Amino acid sequence: MPEPALSCHALSCRAGGRELVSGLTLRVRAGERLALMGPSGSGKTTLLTTLAGLLPPASGQVLVRGVPLAENPGLRMELALVLQSYGLLTLLTAAENIEVVLRAAGRDPRRAMAEAAAPLERLRLARHADHLIEELSGGQQQRVAIARALALRPRVLLADEPTAEQDAAHRALVLDELTAAADRGAALIIATHDPEVAERCDRVIELRAAGARAHGSPAGR
Repeated sequence: MPEPALSCHALSCRAGGRELVSGLTLRVRAGERLALMGPSGSGKTTLLTTLAGLLPPASGQVLVRGVPLAENPGLRMELALVLQSYGLLTLLTAAENIEVVLRAAGRDPRRAMAEAAAPLERLRLARHADHLIEELSGGQQQRVAIARALALRPRVLLADEPTAEQDAAHRALVLDELTAAADRGAALIIATHDPEVAERCDRVIELRAAGARAHGSPAGR
């Protein structure tokens, strides 16, 4: 059996001096859709940030295709994280925010513009491609952040509340694009409060407050 795209073993995460996730062991295979749910403060964002390699674990380890992330930081190039705060550069346009990340990932600069344009088009942002980030609404900025992650074509796609700023039509569009990435083979992990988002996933992990372990169950599809 192949190694999972992303896994963690006995993982504990801390933020703000508190242990938010304790002793979590998890395996997410290529093409799987996993929802992280739980109340505010239960550690969803902290867990995603740790799985992405941006925050060191308090204990335990994160593995990408069976290799510890801490021992091979270069594996972070196989991961893409959509932050709840978007993480966009306000002095750049929507397209430039994607192009700069593609170039940093080693993509051909001559193709970066076209590779940025495709996900912007799919997320109904083509006419905003040359707009500065500060000229866009919150929902548009969120879709730019999602387009940037999709353009990287990651093996593992992590998204923190990716539909929170979207109206009903754009929420469906975002979900279609994220699940299509899983259909193409990416492991998809979404932190969400929205039961409708969870229903689009194969499995749900419920994070409980006060540092309790996570509990998993199949999604009710």
